[in-house]
Amino acid sequence: MRSERVKEQTEECVRRRWRALAVCLVAAFMTLLDVSIVNVALPSIRAGLDASPDALQWILSGYALTFGLALVPAGRMGDARGRRGVFMTGLALFTLASAAAGLAPTVTWLVVARLVQGAAGGLLNPQIAGVIQVLFRGAERGRAFGALGATVGIATAAGPLIGGALIALAGAQEGWRWVFYVNLPVGLVALPLAWRLLPPPDETRGRERLDPVGILLLGAGVVLLLLPLVQEQQWHGAAKWLLVPAGLAVLWIFVRWERRHEQPVIDLRLYRLRSYALGALIALLYFAGFSGIFFSFTLYLQNGLRYTPLLAGLSITPFAVGSAIAAFVGGRIVARFGRPLVVAGLVCVAAGLIATLVAVRLVPDEHVALATAAPLLLAGLGSGLVISPNQTLTLSEVPPEGGGSAAGVLQTGQRIGTAVGVAAVGSMFFATVAGTGGDWAVAFERGLLVVIAFVLVALCAALGDLLAGRGGALSGWFTARGRGR
Repeated sequence: MRSERVKEQTEECVRRRWRALAVCLVAAFMTLLDVSIVNVALPSIRAGLDASPDALQWILSGYALTFGLALVPAGRMGDARGRRGVFMTGLALFTLASAAAGLAPTVTWLVVARLVQGAAGGLLNPQIAGVIQVLFRGAERGRAFGALGATVGIATAAGPLIGGALIALAGAQEGWRWVFYVNLPVGLVALPLAWRLLPPPDETRGRERLDPVGILLLGAGVVLLLLPLVQEQQWHGAAKWLLVPAGLAVLWIFVRWERRHEQPVIDLRLYRLRSYALGALIALLYFAGFSGIFFSFTLYLQNGLRYTPLLAGLSITPFAVGSAIAAFVGGRIVARFGRPLVVAGLVCVAAGLIATLVAVRLVPDEHVALATAAPLLLAGLGSGLVISPNQTLTLSEVPPEGGGSAAGVLQTGQRIGTAVGVAAVGSMFFATVAGTGGDWAVAFERGLLVVIAFVLVALCAALGDLLAGRGGALSGWFTARGRGR
């Protein structure tokens, strides 16, 4: 009797799937916004809490670290025990952690709150892709992932703008607190809506056992890989890089363990699917470049040209606008074009970034924001054609019951790519600033070259798939699934 009621509730959720998606996207926007919004708040935090450079780094990197750690086990837990419960737990914890961060009396308190925030964001984000896998089929799934991709692009690029506006309104001394308080009404409204609209757990899957040993091995491996990257500027000397081979060794042990486990954290058979393996590689490489754009451009504008946080955020808006528009369009047409759409997007991103590089060389002064507006718009349009279509294609052959785990693995790769990109761009950027006596324009140019290199390698991976003659193979799959709905 109870299983019949759950079935009826699930069918009702399918009928209200677009409203359920809207709740998921609001939560995704809130958690992803906190990846970038804090960048422009760091001077205000430093002034308000007398924070050291190391503490400021942990406010940024600690969030990314715990976010990445939680993704895969959270995805597996959602698949096994029900996505609604895990999503709501993550959303409630994120809301509470945001309140704690805003109230922080000391920098240590703030760092701990950010660690909890990151873990909470990692809990709820894999459930979003899992919900899309369950509630949407065929071409509709592409549109849903298009909306998610637009949310990712807008949240990442709009973070500095929203943060700058909040600090301008609330004041430099205490304005940083509102960067966290802004999450509270969103979380309080989204929680009851999530309970009402998201699909209930499938009780037949509730008996599945989790794999605590696998979770610990994966967590240790990811920490060892990410720590030297997120702390690259703070930990001096080459000894920190010894953690990378140590992390790879732990991940090798994890893979061996998973192959023997009946119900693994990660189904390694996913990597036999060309769409998943290739898409995960493209995502890792692209996010390594994508994230480095905002990191280096914000530093250049605020430190080199003395832009206010608000003006620095406004300068990145063309990228956000282009990304949002193209992501919505890309989600609607990915079923028709397949992987060639991702290739076209990567070409646009590369062209836009090269044009940005030329603009900075021609106008290396306070007018650089105007000079880079059109190139960044082009790069943003390309980005929208990469993120959401690539995610749609990557998860296209994954069974719905494994969607959360697969999305968690994919997003973990994106977080690792982000850490690699920021570390690589940051190293080049700060080394150039030191070596040129404070020439921020040259530092940005060289950092941008690193970003372009990552994008071009991602483009080579996508082109390799096309040259193998398999790039458009998934279009028929989407069409067939759309008819079968």
